[in-house]
Order: sequence, then C-alpha cells, then structure tokens
Amino acid sequence: MQIRDTAVATPDKPAIIMYPSGTVVTFGELEARANRLAHLFRDAGLVEGDVVAILMENNEHMHAVMWAARRAGLYYVPINTNLTAAEAAYIIDNSSAKAIVGSGKLRDTLAGLRDQLPNGLPPVLVIADGQLDGWQSYPECVAGQPDTPIDDEIEGDLLQYSSGTTGRPKGIKRELPHLPPAEAPGLMAALVSFWMHPDAVYLSPAPLYHTAPSVWSMQTQAGGITTVVMEKFDAEGALDAIDRYRVTHGQFVPVMFTRMLKLPADKRLSYDVSSLERVMHAAAPCPVEIKQQMIDWWGPIVDEYYASSEAHGSTLITADEWLTHPGSVGRPLAGALHILDEDGNELPPGQAGEIYFEGGFDFEYLNDPGKTASSRDARGWKTVGDIGYVDEEGFLYLTDRRHHMIISGGVNIYPQEAENLLVTHPLVMDAAVFPIPDDEMGQSVKAAVQTVDPSDATPEFAAELLAWVRDRLAHYKCPRSISFEEQLPRTDTGKLYKQELMKKYS
Repeated sequence: MQIRDTAVATPDKPAIIMYPSGTVVTFGELEARANRLAHLFRDAGLVEGDVVAILMENNEHMHAVMWAARRAGLYYVPINTNLTAAEAAYIIDNSSAKAIVGSGKLRDTLAGLRDQLPNGLPPVLVIADGQLDGWQSYPECVAGQPDTPIDDEIEGDLLQYSSGTTGRPKGIKRELPHLPPAEAPGLMAALVSFWMHPDAVYLSPAPLYHTAPSVWSMQTQAGGITTVVMEKFDAEGALDAIDRYRVTHGQFVPVMFTRMLKLPADKRLSYDVSSLERVMHAAAPCPVEIKQQMIDWWGPIVDEYYASSEAHGSTLITADEWLTHPGSVGRPLAGALHILDEDGNELPPGQAGEIYFEGGFDFEYLNDPGKTASSRDARGWKTVGDIGYVDEEGFLYLTDRRHHMIISGGVNIYPQEAENLLVTHPLVMDAAVFPIPDDEMGQSVKAAVQTVDPSDATPEFAAELLAWVRDRLAHYKCPRSISFEEQLPRTDTGKLYKQELMKKYS
C-alpha cells in the first residue's frame, strides 16, 4: 500500500485537510515527510518487524509517521491519547517498541513514560511541535534526511491494541506480508476501491489511534483520495466539515449519528449535506430507529459493515438491503460465517449463538497464547466473542457481546436491546444497561442515562422513563432502576466502559 503514484502524478493535490484548523498536507508533502522519517528509522537501526509507538492527537503529522513505518517494514502502534503515562507505558513495553513518536500537546504524558517503563525508554524518541529533554524535535530532526524512498522498502502493518473495555489492552498482531509496498494491497483495499472514486472527499471524524480511522484514511489516501481529518469530533462540526469541503464519503460510529440527530432541528438542517454519496458506519450496534432517521435525513446511502480490529471476518449491508432487513449488519464479505452453540454445534437460522468466521485474516494476541487459542475452535474458525443469529437469507443480526450478558434469576439477558430502546427517547442522549449484584436474582438489570438537557435528570423522569421502557419491552429485560450521569464513559468509537459503571453502582 502506498501513496507514491498520486504524489508523483498530482503532488499538489491535498492528501489531508485538518478540520477545523484548515491545515493542508499535499500528497507531495506527505510522501516527502514519510520518506524522511523512514530514513530516520533506518539510520537508527530499525528493521523489518520492529515496532514504532505513536502517541499523537489527530494532527498533520500522524499520517506521515504511519506511512513511514509502513514503508520501512515496521509495525506501528497508535496509542489512545486519553491514557495515563502508566497505561501508555504498558502498551509500549508489551509491544517492545524501539521508537516513540509523540506530540507536544501530550508532553506531560511523554515525560511521565521514563518512570513507568520497566526497561527504560526505547532508543528512538521523537516529539513533534514541542521540546522535551532527551527527545529529538520533529520536523527539525529529519531536515537533513533525503525526501526520496529508502533503498529497502518493505511493507509494514498496524499493530492495534484493543480499547481495553474488559481489561488491559491486547495487541492484535498479523504476520507481515514480506512484500514491497506496491505489491501489498492493504486491509480494506477492495472495499475502498469499490466504494469510492479518485475524486471523492473522505471525512475521518474519529481519533486515528483506533483501527478503522487509521486503516480507512490510509487506504483512501492510497487511492489518491483527499481525507478531511477532524481534530476532534463534535456533531455540528462534522456537518460543517461536510458542507465546507463537499465531503462525498465518510465513516462514522452510531453514537455520532445519535449526537447529530439530537442537535436542534434548525441547526442540524442548516448545513448542506447534499454532496454525500455514501457513508459507512461500524464499531458498535446501531439502534434501528436511529439508523432509519439517518436514512430519512441523508437518503439510502448509509451502509454498514461488521468487523473487528482482529479482521477475523466481516459482513456488509447496503442501505437498500437494510431497509428490507432492518437491524441486520449484512452478509459475509470476507470469510464464511457460522453461528455456534456452547458445544461448538452449528445453530439454525433464528437461533442466537457465538459468531465465528471461517477464513478471514489470521492474527494473534501479542504475548498471550492462551487468549489466541481461545479465539479459535478445533476447526480453526475464529471468534471475538460476539453473539448473533442469521435469518433464512444469511443476513447477520448482532445480539450483544458475550461478556455483556446479564444472568438474572437464571435467565440470559442481552442489554443491547434495552440500550437501543432508551436512546430513541427524545430526552435521552445516551444509555448504558449493565448488571449489578442482587441477593435474590444473582444479578439485576441497571441503567445509567445521559439526558439531552441536564435539567431533565430528575427522579420523576427516571420513573417516567422506566414506565416508558416497560410499555415497549418484555419486563425481564427492563432495568429495575435508572440513574443519571453527566456523561457515560465511552471510547471514541462508542464502546461503553461498562466496568466503570458496574463498579460504581455495585
């Protein structure tokens, strides 16, 4: 995967437009920056298979670092910028990173790494837009490096760490292709080439330290497509970016849809989104009513895929298909799909079980052979623990994550259904449903809710909301109680940190 063809043919075409700052990096500039950094890595002794850790907010430099690592045959690890120095150090140590490239905005976190790394700091330390003792300042440190390719280019890859919503983050590692970049297509090459065109403008609204934003934005750049990168997502800003840059394509997560839909109607509808041709969403289940509202607003252009950072398999559903199969995440795009019971037996359509894929990309959990083994059955089929079922036509429907299941009085309850219902209430911005201990039932169902207007977070509304849910959902699935939170603990891709809530309310 590379950007060189576009950099040579149209060097002045924008590769990256930062929003809202408006900073532009052209393909020619991005290619030159990546080459200089690749030379820096080689001169420092980094070879194929070594690891570069990246600790940067969405900025104009991050793509150059990823492209440099990729063409130097290195694994690159984008680290969540919300982590403490101790948490970031765990990932740096666990991945055996030999270089760290950080940002001046995260100077305090970078400075704190020294005392948290058991084996000390790695040999290559680079900080962009800032100064830190012992760290080389970027871009000054590469000013003398050639802007031409290194002699031994070989394809590297992303080494993504999971969000850590159920424990410590896990490194997800795939075997390097051992091919020159021009011969290595990339993880999403087929889908991007099918879905977009060279004149497209792609909006990347989420943090680049997550899998989909980094993979999709780099793959679009490899296709010669301009990427508008939001420095930080906000609902109105996303609409303004679409309007301002005539965005044609974008990739979102459902919580972004919810926040855009909850904007006042006059504000939301004041932006021109008619340039949009297709948008994609993934990362978390999307409530049916929320998706229907997005299709009503943007038209039947809201497609969806289901996949994982592990890339063990994937499904795809277009908006038109979804309208006849509401709630589905589609049919297999990569890998054959199997729904299995707890004994590994294949289940018929309509019965929920654990989702396995046959085929897809192979992967391992870094330094965790036990977890790697538990993600496969005896046939080599792979799972990440999601629960779902297929209909008679082979369309997949997600039920929940296995580890989110609530067992109350011996009954299995998947909280996603109640969460999806709660967020459709006009006064509710966000909702989480989770178990708390119960002396009689073992566990009982609890909900935490964020209201659109904080003044609505009253005991009276909690009682009203409970009654509203009970009118629409089987009683055993309904929360026994509702508490209010100013903001629910979510990752930037919309995954809930339910453990925080369970700890708080248990």
